[in-house]
Amino acid sequence: MEINISVIVPVYNGRATIERCLAALYAHRAPDVEIIVVDDGSADDSGAVAARTGARVLTLPANSGPAAARNHGASHACGEVLMFVDSDVAVAADAVDRVRKMLDTHPDVSAIFGSYDMDPPCGGVVSRYKNLLHHFVHQNAETEASTFWAGCGAVRRGAFHSVGGFDHHRFRKPSIEDIDFGYRLRRAGHRVILDKMIQGTHLKAWTLRSLLSSDVMARAVPWSRMIAERREVPNDLNLKSDQRVSAALVGLAAVALVLAPFRPQLVVPAGIALLVVIALNRHLYLFWMRRGGVRFAGVAILLHWLYYLYSGFTYVTVVTGVRLMGLIPRSNDPAR
Repeated sequence: MEINISVIVPVYNGRATIERCLAALYAHRAPDVEIIVVDDGSADDSGAVAARTGARVLTLPANSGPAAARNHGASHACGEVLMFVDSDVAVAADAVDRVRKMLDTHPDVSAIFGSYDMDPPCGGVVSRYKNLLHHFVHQNAETEASTFWAGCGAVRRGAFHSVGGFDHHRFRKPSIEDIDFGYRLRRAGHRVILDKMIQGTHLKAWTLRSLLSSDVMARAVPWSRMIAERREVPNDLNLKSDQRVSAALVGLAAVALVLAPFRPQLVVPAGIALLVVIALNRHLYLFWMRRGGVRFAGVAILLHWLYYLYSGFTYVTVVTGVRLMGLIPRSNDPAR
């Protein structure tokens, strides 16, 4: 039978989750769906585990990053639709079928993606905070997307190749390679849709250290650099106007509280700024309260304010640096 959808799963040292990821895909796999696992130079037996499930396993000799792994899988895929699923995501039973139906009934749509569900299996506060935040942001975003998510997303083969796939030269480690891919799709005139009914369970266990490292180094820094270079801030997902205002207010509140021991009157404007942040994010904070109770919501809100603080600081630092570098004549570049 002709292959209609190729599901491509990049994996790097993902033995802990790859089996559950593939089990979810195989549980409701149609005959015209092929599953390709790209072992990205794993040091564990991720590839062997995947092979035992019956998946077609391709192996890269050295770790090259998910962008390169997805491109490698796409170059060997047979399907007219390329669906990307992260190795730590267990898709819902209807996810692949919904991708098929949406693209079949909407020929003008080139790419489609979903979100994490709201039942992360990892019970730690940081993991629940991070995964529920992702779910809420995607579930409350505009359907017409300006980006792409490769955790559970699909694109027509022609559209994928028309923009050159994922930029594996720029993104050699897990980063914002899917966001960059989505921006390029939209600039090329392709329509990208966020279908909130396409969901998957995120199996990753987050720690505060891994959260900070991922948010700052893998996301905030390259994303800020991309925005500065393109001089365009999309009003979508984490970059909606209310989110940018919230980040600015949290930053101002932090500065005011640091100076408060010297000027106690600054406590009042700091408190007002944080109350405005609560008002702007009230739906998210109430969602956390419904899902985990008052104590969880309280910790999640503090983590959210911390997120605004380091994301805002990173953005200002990176954008300022890019603009200053742009003022330096090429002849003064020591690399030349």
